Amino acid sequence: MLRLGFIIGFLALLGILMSGLAAYRAYDQELTVNRIALARAIDVSSSLVQDRLTERELLARVSSGLFHSTSVTQADMLKPLRASIYAFKTDFVIAGWVARLQPGEVAEAERELAQAGLPKPDIRAFDDTPLTPDAIARPMNVLMDVEPRSAVALAFVGRAWGRQSALSAMLARATTSKKPAASDPVPLLRPDGPVGVVLAAPVLQEAGGAPAGFVTFSYELGSLMLPNDEMSLFAIALKDPRRAGEELVADHEGRVTARNEPARSADAALPVIRTVTFGGRDWQLVYYAKTNSEKRAMELAAVIGLLGLAFTVIICGLFGYVAYNNLRMSREIQARISFEHRLTAVIDELNHRVKNILAVIQSIVTRTLRHGADIDSVRDLLIGRIHAMSHVVSLLSESKWQGVKLKGLFEPRAIPHAERIDVSGPDISVSARAAQSLSLLFFELASHADEGLSLVGKHPTVVARWEVVGEGDEAMFYFRWEESNTSAATRREDSDFGRVLLDRVAPEALGGTSRRHFTDVSYVYELTAPMSTVVDLTEQQRTDRLSAPVHRGR
Repeated sequence: MLRLGFIIGFLALLGILMSGLAAYRAYDQELTVNRIALARAIDVSSSLVQDRLTERELLARVSSGLFHSTSVTQADMLKPLRASIYAFKTDFVIAGWVARLQPGEVAEAERELAQAGLPKPDIRAFDDTPLTPDAIARPMNVLMDVEPRSAVALAFVGRAWGRQSALSAMLARATTSKKPAASDPVPLLRPDGPVGVVLAAPVLQEAGGAPAGFVTFSYELGSLMLPNDEMSLFAIALKDPRRAGEELVADHEGRVTARNEPARSADAALPVIRTVTFGGRDWQLVYYAKTNSEKRAMELAAVIGLLGLAFTVIICGLFGYVAYNNLRMSREIQARISFEHRLTAVIDELNHRVKNILAVIQSIVTRTLRHGADIDSVRDLLIGRIHAMSHVVSLLSESKWQGVKLKGLFEPRAIPHAERIDVSGPDISVSARAAQSLSLLFFELASHADEGLSLVGKHPTVVARWEVVGEGDEAMFYFRWEESNTSAATRREDSDFGRVLLDRVAPEALGGTSRRHFTDVSYVYELTAPMSTVVDLTEQQRTDRLSAPVHRGR
């Protein structure tokens, strides 16, 4: 079992290590793939945004380059450019011509606007209020033409862009750089209109100097930034580097709203920033990953690790079950083989003991029925001796041949008139061999003690005493049988079988010595033997080993 447990533990450890390695590899690969996919998607998105912005700036440059006119005050300055700007198929909201009017050109511009049939042909401020004389005394940037000519767009014609901060700053940059310039994000067409930017391309005069005017295009930021699709890997925000803590975001329908830069949590991934250029300005596209790549990689690694552990448990369980059944079957086979060996040994031991008992019975019968003996007189004696042997065999069988209590040999069913015998001594257990000899010895002594005085109507007083002296291997067993009120004249002489048993068989069987004699008033028999022979521990250990149950494998 220890070796099986070691093997299963080794398999479990190997499975855990392999599961951990597979989980780590899955984590590393998933994290790498997610990061690469996110980086590629961001690069593609930023490149596409830059391409769109470049197309729109190119349209402004082409339009300003195609713009030729001797007078900037005309109300239909975009007419020659309509075919060109629509050929680009761009998604501008409104295109316009912003003329740079000198104070002396204001009246002419108003006449042109009136001839064009506009409801408000006068030059006015961006908020549609009349201009003050001091404002007209300086050059003004006035919207003179729009495309498409919708009612909402025509309402802006004639307005000066000088007081609108975002637009005036844009025109100032375009004038200084003489290149297209983009405005800050502003609502288009109306205060609550879509948020967008205005791109202004200066129209330069051949003589040089300040631009004659500007071709402008207004774009919604939603189309430039790409809407945030629900299936995309990230969310996009547009940020002006000059405005810290503020950014613009577009929803999936293209609506743009401003918000404060969100606070980043501890487990959130860092946003990725890409810079794009539009209208002479740098803008930042901020990409927020919608999912945490590291967290997803950890979840995948955890799933793979758990699957690996589950497979490890299943494999170890199956291996343990099969190995345990094989081990149990092997132990079952070994137990059966051991049982057969022990059964053979028990049978051999039983045969040996049966032969000994038969030999003893044969000796009893032979010596009892000696030549010339009276059958009637010896029949009861023979039956009694055989009955004594049967009694001791019964006691040995009950104790699994591990010996019998010495006092049990004095029971009435073992010897005649046992109630007349005064028995005293430690109730020790004697071996099977000693029990057989002592049982016959006690029967022989008791039978002759009764016969000795039965003729005169008296019965002897019989005392049986024994003791154990010493300890360990030197312990000795002393037994004394004394019949009072008897003498050599009154006691019947022992038979030949009795003398052989008392003087030779019993002492030799116990490895001791015996002595019998008469005193003035009693008959005494003494037996001395070592306790190692009387108890015979070797015989008990052999019997224990043969009678022990066979443990089957579990």
